[in-house]
Amino acid sequence: MSNLVLVAPMQGWVAPLDEVPDPVFSERILGDGLAIDPVGSTLHAPCDGIVISSAKHAVTLRAANGAEILIHIGLETVALGGQGFISHAREGKSVQVGDPLLTFDLEFLAVRVKSLISPIVITNGGAFRISRRCHDREVAVGEFLMELSSAESKDGKAAGAAGGVASRDIVTALAHGLHARPAAVLSNSAKRFNAEVSLTLKGKQANAKSVAALMSLGVHCNDTVRLEANGPDADKAVAALADLIVAGLGETPVSVAVAPLPKKAASPPQRDDDPLVVRGVRAAPGMALGRAVHFKASEIAVAERGTGIVHETSEFQRALAAIRSRLELAASSGDRQRRDILAAHIALLDDPELHRTTMALIEKGKSAGFAWREAVRGVANTFKAMDDARMRERASDLLDLERQLLTVLTGQAAGHDIDLPPHAILIADELLPSELVSLESAKVAGFVTVGGGPTSHVAIIAAGMNVPALVGVGDAIKRVTEGAEVLLDADAGILRLMPDARAAATAKEAIAVQARRRADALANAAQECHTADGTRIEVFANLGRGPLEAASAVKMGAEGCGLLRTEFLFLDREAPPSEDEQFEEYQAIADALEGRPFILRTFDIGGDKPVPYLPFPPEENPALGLRGVRAGFWWPDLLRAQFAAALRVKPAGQCRIMLPMIASLGELTAARAILDALREERGEAAKIQLGVMIETPASAVLADQLAREADFLSIGTNDLTQYTLAMDRGHPHLANQIDALHPAVLRLIARTAEAAAAAGKMVGVCGGLAADPLAAPLLIGLGIGELSVPPPSIPTLKAAIHALTMGDCRDIAQQALTLDSPSAVRTLIRTRWPSSQQRSVAP
Repeated sequence: MSNLVLVAPMQGWVAPLDEVPDPVFSERILGDGLAIDPVGSTLHAPCDGIVISSAKHAVTLRAANGAEILIHIGLETVALGGQGFISHAREGKSVQVGDPLLTFDLEFLAVRVKSLISPIVITNGGAFRISRRCHDREVAVGEFLMELSSAESKDGKAAGAAGGVASRDIVTALAHGLHARPAAVLSNSAKRFNAEVSLTLKGKQANAKSVAALMSLGVHCNDTVRLEANGPDADKAVAALADLIVAGLGETPVSVAVAPLPKKAASPPQRDDDPLVVRGVRAAPGMALGRAVHFKASEIAVAERGTGIVHETSEFQRALAAIRSRLELAASSGDRQRRDILAAHIALLDDPELHRTTMALIEKGKSAGFAWREAVRGVANTFKAMDDARMRERASDLLDLERQLLTVLTGQAAGHDIDLPPHAILIADELLPSELVSLESAKVAGFVTVGGGPTSHVAIIAAGMNVPALVGVGDAIKRVTEGAEVLLDADAGILRLMPDARAAATAKEAIAVQARRRADALANAAQECHTADGTRIEVFANLGRGPLEAASAVKMGAEGCGLLRTEFLFLDREAPPSEDEQFEEYQAIADALEGRPFILRTFDIGGDKPVPYLPFPPEENPALGLRGVRAGFWWPDLLRAQFAAALRVKPAGQCRIMLPMIASLGELTAARAILDALREERGEAAKIQLGVMIETPASAVLADQLAREADFLSIGTNDLTQYTLAMDRGHPHLANQIDALHPAVLRLIARTAEAAAAAGKMVGVCGGLAADPLAAPLLIGLGIGELSVPPPSIPTLKAAIHALTMGDCRDIAQQALTLDSPSAVRTLIRTRWPSSQQRSVAP
């Protein structure tokens, strides 16, 4: 096949795609190519071909050799709706090199669009490569731009296949097979190597960089799989990944053969002819008496045909980013199993095979929503047909992600916003993890589903939420009528319809006993928190949703809000929230807290929490990029609006502002100058406290300087631990080593507490370590006077603190600072703490 020469389709300056301020192009999501900053106003055909897509602002040609060339005039020009453009090409028309395709008004566009720079991209780059290209210079229409050649080398092999080949047979030691979480670990690890990596079982091969493909293999414990790699890093990839598989992929490996899981979902323990009893399998323990509410999420309609490759691709990437941010926020609370499940969902969301299938359909003219649905359901159907119960349950995870992405793409409601009566017991064909999480604040008493299994992710999340659940009841669910009184006894595996007075009374008594225990804990939690010898320790709540969550936290015993993650106001939307919108939300939260202290953290967006309305520059390491207060300084109007909203919260003094990711005194000084100028401008006489988060090693080392100028300090142990140990919290090999009880982290906490005490300032901890009752004596002993935790942790934490004495806490803390590992610190607490107190601090 002869090479194809593309000539410049317009006059202007040639630039590499890296200089295009849009990641869809600069990161070559659509493909490789060049860009031209135009000085002419006509777009010409760069080669002979057929117009396969024509919008007012973009044209795609297919050349005789099959290459597809997209030319996109300017950035974000689709929003103009064709204004400033005149099209001369229609879809299906044959054109010759030099033929006019579009004319456009440069002056009109220049004042209305993000940039005039115009990408020229080879969208089916898997079949072609750019063998020669023009470099930075001005070109006239018809001058050489680039040359395309086949992506195959002379011997017919793919050019990317060069390099070594390695393989190894491995006996898996995964007790539950290669399910979502270990598959995500393997996939993330494989992506780090410059090689094609595959896993083969019984002749079926899967891309090891795809979670969905790995799960579709149906690997069980003691199966022999072949790990193969082809490419420059082949040997290293096989060696590292084989060791990872043998080690259990983050789970405890088994050393002896175990029986395979049943081929069908667990059946009810027994059958009887009682029409008032529905039998199923316990998914989450507990008992509930309430009213049946049939729950069914509405189907989300999507158009099959798209509105152009560039637009649909951009929408797909926007939706992916929004859901990724939402999942990461949801994973920031709850127990470890919930966090692990949501991390696996993030890995599935980023799955390369799903993306490849989606993009292939988009390139065929399909909409992003239709393409995503087709890609997901293809894999989900494969899972449903497998003989492994766990793998069949994972189909629900995929369908959950399908639904979440479609809600963002279409702007339709997710279908969860229903008005539930008190003590509602949901009756559903299926309940997805995101649906259960979204109903968390609705006080669902329990749920029953037609299908599902006890190891499904929604079952695990339900157990973490203390929501009793029964699954796998089958067609018997049809006997449950809307609004009927039902008794859910998940431990017995039954749902009793219309229980008689005696059964209802017995159930109420059992539920009442549990309720009394919870009530006792909550009653104690509502009291001010002191140690056994009278030292006051404040216990606050970490919040991230709104006033309903704040009100719930108060009922759990929260003495204030130690961290409001304001990102929930900035994510999943097309424009930033206004000052008025922010004020209304902050005032509602302050009202829900009923005068209790309210610490508002300024927005921490960007990096791993992108938003469509802010053009963040490309970053190789988002964790070290425009995060926290840096993003605020990058967009000072947004920071000013947030400051102004906080200043308006009444009563004055309740709301405090906290700056994230501080690394120097200069950042605090600059932020205070903006805040003081706003106070003067608005005529606000009352000062508002301005504090800083200590979550970088720099801020901990400079804590003495910061404490003199800040009104308070709050230690974010999650990021502080990550940056101190130089370990990525999301790294599959290192995540289990990131322990905030590491003596290096404890020493930074001690340094910060000492600096705060010397300056007479309050110091708290709002990271994950604060919620670990085992850590309570250490933090208190180091001088921490306020702990801010997820609301469900408050009663347990207060009970632990009530049993402590300051002398014991200081003694334990000083000993911990001399140790050499987190495990040694934990051993110290467990072996040296009196047994009665150790029981108090157990989670």
